[in-house]
This record gives sequence, structure tokens and C-alpha cells, in this order.
Amino acid sequence: MKILIVSDTHKSHRNLEKILEELQPLDMLIHLGDTEGGEDYIAALADCPSHIIRGNNDFFTDLPKEEEFEVLGHHVFITHGHYYYVALGEERLKEEARQRGADIVMYGHTHKPSLTREADLITLNPGSVAYPRQEGRRPSYMVMELDEDGNVDISQEYL
Repeated sequence: MKILIVSDTHKSHRNLEKILEELQPLDMLIHLGDTEGGEDYIAALADCPSHIIRGNNDFFTDLPKEEEFEVLGHHVFITHGHYYYVALGEERLKEEARQRGADIVMYGHTHKPSLTREADLITLNPGSVAYPRQEGRRPSYMVMELDEDGNVDISQEYL
């Protein structure tokens, strides 16, 4: 199963369009918030099952603020991250993920990519495809591949 993970597009879809053109077909798209009204366009563009949540800049939307779901035996928890103060660190988010029984937690908000693997939890942030803030400021996203044996491969990608 191939999953594209993005965040913080903020109405700027040009880079996401390029990424989708290159990677399709996909089995799933996960958008970790701050579409700023672009969620319907993004879901249609992805042309696969999508999980899109609300970020701190997604006003007047019915998007959920977070979601939990199962993917090939993995319990996934997704949130934008601002409710867990991720700009100050991942500890609150990790604690919440563990309390929920998640073994994969994903967040956005910081516009900086991050990937941490611990024995019981994978924590990831794909960064931003539109407005990156990490050193070098290259738009970033992640591709997660899962197999039937429960193996998880995550690649950090840059434009």
C-alpha cells in the first residue's frame, strides 16, 4: 500500500499537483491540515481514499480536527498538532498517541519535516509542500509504504 502524506498547503496546490502526477496511482492520501478551503480539490486531485483534517488556519470547515483509523494492522492517529503544542516538541503528542493505542502518529503545523522511530511508535511530520520552514526551505512530503506483513517504509521526499 502506497500512501502520500502532506501538510500545510495553504491554498497553494502547484507543488502538490506535481507530486501527485509523479506518484499516482496511490492507495491513500493523508493531508495533515491547513488546506484553507482546498480540501475538495485536493481529494478530487488525489483520486484515492483521502484523510484530510482541519488545521489552525482552516476556518469555516466541517473537516475533523483529528482522526484515528487502521491501515494494514497499524493504528494511525492524525492531527494538525497545534492542540498538542508541537512547535515546542513532540512529547505531548506522543503521550496522546500512546494513550489512544496508536503505533503511528502524524502531524503538521511546524512546516518542518521530522521522523522518529521508537519501539512502540512512529512519529512523523512531512513538512510543507507549499511553505517550508526547515533549513534549505525545500518543499517536502513523505511516502509511506506498508506491506501485508506489517512492515512500514517511510521516505522523506523533497522537491
